[in-house]
Amino acid sequence: MNLFSLLRIAYKALERNKLRAFLTMLGIIIGVAAVIVMVAIGQGSKQSIHDQLANMGSNMITVLPASNIAGGVRIAGSSFQTLTAKDITALQRDARFISEFSPVVTTRGQSINGALNWPTSMVGVAPEYLDIRKLTIKSGRSFTLRDELSSAKVCLIGQTVIDNLFPNGDNPVGRVIRFNRIPFQIIGVLTTKGFNAFGQDQDDILIAPISTVQNRIMATIYYQYIYASAANEQTTDSATAELTKILRGSHRLKPADENDFTVRTQQELINTLGATTSLLTILLTVIAGISLVIGGIGIMNIMYVSVTERTREIGLRLSIGARGKDILLQFLTEAILISITGGIIGVLLGLLVAKTVTLTLHWPTVVSESSVLLSFMVCALTGIFFGYYPAQKASGLNPIDALHYE
Repeated sequence: MNLFSLLRIAYKALERNKLRAFLTMLGIIIGVAAVIVMVAIGQGSKQSIHDQLANMGSNMITVLPASNIAGGVRIAGSSFQTLTAKDITALQRDARFISEFSPVVTTRGQSINGALNWPTSMVGVAPEYLDIRKLTIKSGRSFTLRDELSSAKVCLIGQTVIDNLFPNGDNPVGRVIRFNRIPFQIIGVLTTKGFNAFGQDQDDILIAPISTVQNRIMATIYYQYIYASAANEQTTDSATAELTKILRGSHRLKPADENDFTVRTQQELINTLGATTSLLTILLTVIAGISLVIGGIGIMNIMYVSVTERTREIGLRLSIGARGKDILLQFLTEAILISITGGIIGVLLGLLVAKTVTLTLHWPTVVSESSVLLSFMVCALTGIFFGYYPAQKASGLNPIDALHYE
């Protein structure tokens, strides 16, 4: 029996029970759609995180303060005070693989414009910070080294703060606002960045000279971070090793002492978050794939029912010369046809749902060809695996017993 005949017989058999065939496909449809959507969401999240971190500069290096061993446990965090202006001086003097660096301090407070106020963050930085973090000025100007040396009360403002302090669309450049009761003149507006990979609003920010924030607001000589930029991506490892050596010398650490600071690169962060999202994607895919197994069990159940219902038909075919192999292929083709058809509908549904998720929830999704191909392969294997045993049962029937079956 040729393939065309097998497909024609299988189609007619399924057409006689359209509703039952569709309900059997439903498990496959839901399973395939769920797998595609879960993989698309996972891949979209991974790509979004990678793109946003890469936009900050793949050669960016972050230094955080950290305590030494305390009570047998190493504790890290920006609340420790180990980074000072002495470190910046050492970097300016000795660094060869680092092109730019900026100390950073940050604090939260209330920004006020007349009767309007908005809680936000003020970040104190050096002028190089904008280049390191790939920030641009939409209007106005950035502050200068002179502003930093004089602790000038000037700031750059993000779009979210503008929306809440200047809701009428007024140009904020040149206006004076207050932050924690201290007046600041707005000299520039930052280009909109949106939310980052961690759900943080990157436009809800004020940026001022670091000396201004340290001296006039926080009253501290310590830095919470140091951002540095390697000369290029290829020298990031060399820059990291150099920076670590310079800071250890600046902090007068002995060879046996552990670092009282932590150095992180963008690539490390990208790899860590990428591994986390990949693990989450695999977990979600496995959960979604369970419905494919359930769909396969449904196919096996319906095929057993079909064999029972069509016992006389099987006996008739065997009595007029059909071989057991022909009966096996007939029922196996029906199972595969159900599975493949359900897979096609599931793929289309999965693509539609992924697109809907992006449009309505604004979640990034990336539908990969591999997930679609894998779904089809799983569908075919499901049809073969769960359809084989009922088909084998049908092919093993005795023609005489089958013809007498009621």
